[in-house]
Amino acid sequence: MAAATAASLGEEGIEGNPLLQDFQFPPYDAVEAQHVRPAIRALLKTLENDLEELERTVEPSWPKLVEPLEKITDRLSVVWGVVNHLKSVKDTAELRAAIQDVQPEKVKFQLRLGQSKPIYNAFKAIKESPDWPTLSEARKRIVESHIRDAVLNGVSLEDDERDQFNNIEQELKKLSRKFEENVLDSTKKFEKLITDKKEIDGLPASALGLAAQTAKSKGHENATPEDGPWVITLDIPSFLPVMQHAKNRALREEVYRAYVTRASSGDLDNTPIIVQILKLRLEKAKLLNYNNYAEVSMAMKMATVDKAEELLEKLCSASWNPAVQDMEDLKSYSKSQGASEADNLNHWDINFWSERLRELKYSINEEELRPYFSLPKVMNGLFNLANTLFGIVIEPADGLAPVWNNDVKFYCVKDSSGTPIAYFYFDPYSRPSEKKGGAWMNEVVSRSQVLSHNGAVRLPIAHMVCNQTPPVGDKPSLMTFREVETVFHEFGHALQHMLTKQDEGLVAGIRGVEWDAVELPSQFMENWCYHRDTLMSIAKHYQTGESLPEDVYLKLLSARTFRAGSLSLRQIRFAIVDLELHTRYAPGGSESVYDVDQRVSRRTQVMPPLPEDRFLCSFMHIFAGGYAAGYYSYKWAEVLSADAFSAFEDAGLDDSKAVKLTGQKFRETVLALGGGKAPLDVFIEFRGREPSPEALLRHNGLLSVAASA
Repeated sequence: MAAATAASLGEEGIEGNPLLQDFQFPPYDAVEAQHVRPAIRALLKTLENDLEELERTVEPSWPKLVEPLEKITDRLSVVWGVVNHLKSVKDTAELRAAIQDVQPEKVKFQLRLGQSKPIYNAFKAIKESPDWPTLSEARKRIVESHIRDAVLNGVSLEDDERDQFNNIEQELKKLSRKFEENVLDSTKKFEKLITDKKEIDGLPASALGLAAQTAKSKGHENATPEDGPWVITLDIPSFLPVMQHAKNRALREEVYRAYVTRASSGDLDNTPIIVQILKLRLEKAKLLNYNNYAEVSMAMKMATVDKAEELLEKLCSASWNPAVQDMEDLKSYSKSQGASEADNLNHWDINFWSERLRELKYSINEEELRPYFSLPKVMNGLFNLANTLFGIVIEPADGLAPVWNNDVKFYCVKDSSGTPIAYFYFDPYSRPSEKKGGAWMNEVVSRSQVLSHNGAVRLPIAHMVCNQTPPVGDKPSLMTFREVETVFHEFGHALQHMLTKQDEGLVAGIRGVEWDAVELPSQFMENWCYHRDTLMSIAKHYQTGESLPEDVYLKLLSARTFRAGSLSLRQIRFAIVDLELHTRYAPGGSESVYDVDQRVSRRTQVMPPLPEDRFLCSFMHIFAGGYAAGYYSYKWAEVLSADAFSAFEDAGLDDSKAVKLTGQKFRETVLALGGGKAPLDVFIEFRGREPSPEALLRHNGLLSVAASA
């Protein structure tokens, strides 16, 4: 019998299945959709046996509890991580179907693990033992967070309630996945073919190049940037230039309406999914004895609901008058230009006139800056900055690890003595047909002593994914300044993952860091885009090699606070809607989710959204990502990151010795300690005091003159 089972498993692809090999770097080039079902099923079988063994032999000690537990959770997260990553960057119908089939089995195992009473009791016994005071801070954090997570995973629930809880978890996972697929599919579905040159008047050369390249890929093989035809899509590198530069107001309106109503009708309508997700999250909260889902979310964060709302209200009132002024400026400027819409500006006019006003005020044209920001130069400058601040060296290591696309780069991070300490992949370009939008950093594996290899601690590996304009023809990828900031942002996340000195794998890098503190290093890195030496080192014309002119740099600096009030309110709208939906909204009540959005928007937006705005249907952060009742984290962490950067300002940004010393301290605290220490304590250790929002308001130009006088 056993032999027959092995043989049939062999036929199903266990033998030689790349997902089940013992790899240092995942075999991204070899994994196919057909490997997913047999690999995940075989892996879950193995892990179930390991879990039963652990429960049978568990003792309240590190070697008998935490080490075997880390091995189980890690194996699953690494293999599932590979599969999920491929779905994000190389999506196919076959891969989707395979994941859909095995996801319920994976969730079932995770619930079984999270609800294991023997493991939970062993953790409680460690906490209650006389040895507790002697444990390191990192180990205490592991024990305490495991106890907390077990409770949030339903460990204390009995039979019927536990079944109900588990059904909710399964259903939520399924709904989130479907939500994301609908957004991807509806984004992909819209394409606008343009053959008349007049219709795309104003679009810059880079956008025309991309639109012609897209048209080519859709079968218009003779498409050229000059003569078309051109295809516009809802992918950001295509959508944004239309909103900012197309003189054709009707085109802007059509594209804008398509964008804010994505996934809100027909087969791809996410409305019922949103309502169902909110209903189930509330049920889950009640089962766990919380009043609402936001309280469940906050149990794992630095903030509380009250503290988060208090910060948002404070930032909202600081941003309101500047945002009203922004709108007045646009009205009077468009009027001075004789625009017919001046007295009736609408959403599809805001970006267009903002760009014109920005060009006038700072004579900065985003498009004219692109030639100064070629991807190779930007990465080079970013790596030099990391060397200055943190004493690390980053070298290309292409060929060392398999990749999923030829455009992906692979790097090795070394410390000052030349010893490798981490690796990362970088996948920079937009590929609308197979890659989801946005930018993100994820762990491939984290640093771990328990999972050491030949006695050496396992080194962290990350991937950084962006969606910027791909190279067109023989030009390198020429970036907007926003894309430059995005690369710096994701690299900040990667640094926290890679520069951890924490050997306890369960709290190494970004693991175990409270969600509202996790954006600190990423937003911190964005500040360096405005630092003269850093910017001048990356801003070199890709053809002539000349540096960005000094006056342009000064304009970029002053343009940093351009429309800061409006941009701040935009984030505040999203954050407050998110909290409203997860605290006060009653699913199935008299108010719809869109009513809630409109109500919040009236108090947070100078121009409330269109009545038919269905932005919530593509709000992946909270319905298909980890930001449910947590979108405020961006603002919360912005306070932390601006304050952290002000330590460098205090030390003197022109004093290279002081910058190095402060960078070293940042590395030893924020980047090194991982989740092994509470984020507030980490911040105080770096900054010498608790965080204050003053630096953020100052950087954004939102501190009133009186307050700073």
